[in-house]
Amino acid sequence: MKKIMNKAEDYVDDMLKGIYAAHPHEVTYVNKDLRCFVAKATPGKKGKVGIMSGGGSGHLPLFLGFVGEGILDGAAVGGVFQSPSGKQIYEITKAINNGAGVLYVYGNYNGDILNFEMSTEMAEMDDIETLHTVVAEDVFSSPKGAENKRRGVAGMFFAFKLAGAAAEKMMPLQEVKRIADKTCANMRTVGMALTPCIVPELGKPSFNLAEDEMEIGMGVHGEPGISRTKMAKSDEIVDQMLNPILEDLPYKAGDEVAVLMNSLGATPKDELYIMYKRVDEILKAKKISVYHVYIGEFATSMEMAGSSITLLKLDSELKSLLAAPANSTSFVQMQLG
Repeated sequence: MKKIMNKAEDYVDDMLKGIYAAHPHEVTYVNKDLRCFVAKATPGKKGKVGIMSGGGSGHLPLFLGFVGEGILDGAAVGGVFQSPSGKQIYEITKAINNGAGVLYVYGNYNGDILNFEMSTEMAEMDDIETLHTVVAEDVFSSPKGAENKRRGVAGMFFAFKLAGAAAEKMMPLQEVKRIADKTCANMRTVGMALTPCIVPELGKPSFNLAEDEMEIGMGVHGEPGISRTKMAKSDEIVDQMLNPILEDLPYKAGDEVAVLMNSLGATPKDELYIMYKRVDEILKAKKISVYHVYIGEFATSMEMAGSSITLLKLDSELKSLLAAPANSTSFVQMQLG
């Protein structure tokens, strides 16, 4: 195992210390716990809904990189691929509450669900209202008709962005949740992997892929995909990823979408743009228009080589919220036209 680190057991906390040192004006932590990560502006506007997420480390910039103005107010940090505790979630909840309640937006993983629900029970004793949006948009992780069993992956970025924009507009908690839920209902993701990753404390790959193999549908923690095949050309890979996305919602002629091309950690932007060439060709052929494209790292899996494609179907409401400015340590967006 080759990793730039000190000790494996210090991996997450050393990473956090580096973030706090690099961004002292943007982020900090509460309750003397490095893993209770909040925007420096917390608490913010009185009467504004707080937005928070959280989950295991190893996915930067998810979740921490999206804590900032117009997006998340806080994020609870677990170990690599491990859930944060209910107590950590609760401490952040108290810190970001501005009197209007807190919306939890997180992925569909059992540990995260259990601990966010535990935090809700503790917050109720402080008269802090919390609501939950569980993101579950990974098409191949569960069949159509059982969408509630799907994993939440890179599309969480869109849920953070639109819920954050709704909160900035001072919408009440129920309305902010409606926006987050609507976002989730209108997006789909498919991922693929070329290599495994290594969790520092394990010191070995989480799975194995031959040099000439790829896996379609692989999860961000190394969960099995739906097919392991010989390596293919970029256009063929995109066909295998995008067509199931389009069929699942389904997306149709006349729709307008935002596209997220996400690197799982080791795939460079060069290759994401090569993939997007084919995405653009397919969408144009199907008369689906693209409002905005995001390309880069949004939800990684340590050093895994691979990528995911997310489509978000837009209407005027979601488009307006997507266009709103946002600013965090890993994401800056000025007002879209």
